[in-house]
Amino acid sequence: MPYPDPAALLSAALGLAGVGVPVLPLRKGKVPVGNCRACARNACGGRPNMKTPGPCTCPHPCHGWAAATTDPAVIGSPAWRPAWRHAAAVAYHPGGAGLTVVDLDHAAAIAWARNHLPATRTVPTTRGEHWIYRGAMRSVNGVRDGVDIKSTMSYARWLGPGTGTLTALPDTVRALTAKKPPVARPVAAAPVAGAGGCCPHRTPAYLERGITMAEQTITTAPTAVHTTVYRTFLAVLSAHGRCGCLTDHHITRLFTAAQSKGETARHCADAWTNARTRLGV
Repeated sequence: MPYPDPAALLSAALGLAGVGVPVLPLRKGKVPVGNCRACARNACGGRPNMKTPGPCTCPHPCHGWAAATTDPAVIGSPAWRPAWRHAAAVAYHPGGAGLTVVDLDHAAAIAWARNHLPATRTVPTTRGEHWIYRGAMRSVNGVRDGVDIKSTMSYARWLGPGTGTLTALPDTVRALTAKKPPVARPVAAAPVAGAGGCCPHRTPAYLERGITMAEQTITTAPTAVHTTVYRTFLAVLSAHGRCGCLTDHHITRLFTAAQSKGETARHCADAWTNARTRLGV
């Protein structure tokens, strides 16, 4: 499948930057450009805790969402040209633009939003819709089935201006990320799925919290990213690798988090394989 026209992507990126929206190039698979050799495994030190948008001192589009910038001299610089030549899409940092994206991944999630959230600007996606609100908040994946919150320390694919009036971020969206009290665990573990019993995780929310925590562990790692990725994969597989709950979607989310920190697809695959081998799953 051919890549989009690099000139068109660059033009769209510069247009967004001109109205204050920090942008970055996305590779095929909707993942940011991996860190350059000088910044691999955060050798450069990155930005402090990755809490502010923009690149490190490296001129390349490194460090995932934190590379997003509104500086046209950076976006069109020679250091960014290779990334645009191989880019598949333009992404932006919603929190850096003072926005929050409610990413609705399927029809049921859209129906829920229409019943529970105030109307705002909407953008159609491949499988669902982005609902965009004015105001920033922390990003959390999997707040409900098929619902992710993308704002600070996150990125969203630019899919066009959308339709409808941009409205203020409501408390109903902020409440989606509130921590819920832990679910009481039964004294005896349930049998493992595939062995004639039911899944030991009881509810999809248990697995979702585990995957979300794993993503956050990876994306907030200030150093030793490669080691953090392997240990996180090991922990996920140790908890969820034997019951058949993990799907390709969950694994893709973990790989995407790792690649946003500069890990290559091959490193992710190797770390996953090594973790499985160690656990015998």
